[in-house]
Amino acid sequence: MKICFVMYPWDKVEPENDSTLRLIHEAATRGHTVAITTPNNLTMRHSTAIAFCQVLKQTEVSSNIPSFYRKAEFRKVQLPLAGFDVIFMRANPPLDTMALNFLDSVRDHTFIMNDIDGLRVANNKLYTTSLPDPNNEFIPVTHVSKNREYLERVLEETPNDRMIMKPLNGYGGKGVILVEKSAKSSVKSLLDFYIGDDKNYVILQDYIEGAEEGDVRIMMLNGEPIGAMRRVPAKGDVRSNIHAGGKEVKHALTKQELRLCKHIGPKLVRDGLYFVGLDVINGKLVEVNVLSPGGITRINRLNRTKLQVQVIDFAETVVKAKEVSITRKNEFRQVIADATTF
Repeated sequence: MKICFVMYPWDKVEPENDSTLRLIHEAATRGHTVAITTPNNLTMRHSTAIAFCQVLKQTEVSSNIPSFYRKAEFRKVQLPLAGFDVIFMRANPPLDTMALNFLDSVRDHTFIMNDIDGLRVANNKLYTTSLPDPNNEFIPVTHVSKNREYLERVLEETPNDRMIMKPLNGYGGKGVILVEKSAKSSVKSLLDFYIGDDKNYVILQDYIEGAEEGDVRIMMLNGEPIGAMRRVPAKGDVRSNIHAGGKEVKHALTKQELRLCKHIGPKLVRDGLYFVGLDVINGKLVEVNVLSPGGITRINRLNRTKLQVQVIDFAETVVKAKEVSITRKNEFRQVIADATTF
């Protein structure tokens, strides 16, 4: 197969823990042609979508992934996006919507993971509210607005003493804070800061009991959980994100978490979100990470597994099924063309 990873710059990769690097290494190990590019390198030439790529040279692949990263050699080429069998969207948030426009023209030829339309609808924290959950069993009560007075009223009227405040377009735990219902003066200034002159959306979300003990990152592939870890926040912090100082510990999915996965899995597949990371607190879904979900390396380390194997297996299966379908269609067209008129 020919695989392109639309990602962050190669020199920004953290070889010890980078999830995308694990996927690249697995693909290279299997002998697939691997190219990497960034959203800024997507281009249109003579009405054809191309990318300025770095193609990994076909050399012996070290089993040590950090060593593979350090020794990797590339050649720079321009390649048509339609020539790839698979495109992995692995660029860091926020979503570059223009990049999706370049990919629109090749979606009928190339398997894109995750699907363009799925990324469009699910790239922010509002996506969780689209899930059916009439009894608030899986999704914490969520309020989103640019209206400061409304958000102040929400905080005033909530029966809870605490709520979580965060920017709608944040990621990696940035901007997530715990607000006390009693701290009215502080809340006003915080809302002024978060909303700002650009009128940004702000989320107020019910505080979930047990959040101080951390959250669970669940990796989902084709609607099924394939691995998980618990992330414990640093002392004095409400954020459990690893990049915010949290640490990972081994975790076995609870019955409630398994029910959540079963509940959300079919919708993820319908939306073309085949490989995502769920952030869950006490059995409730806080966020769906669809653009560049991380956690592969740490879950692998905790469970002595290789999640990247399952991900590349899935991509190969989709491409093979597509090839079989095209072959059958072509054979049928030939049968029709050769058929005798009667």
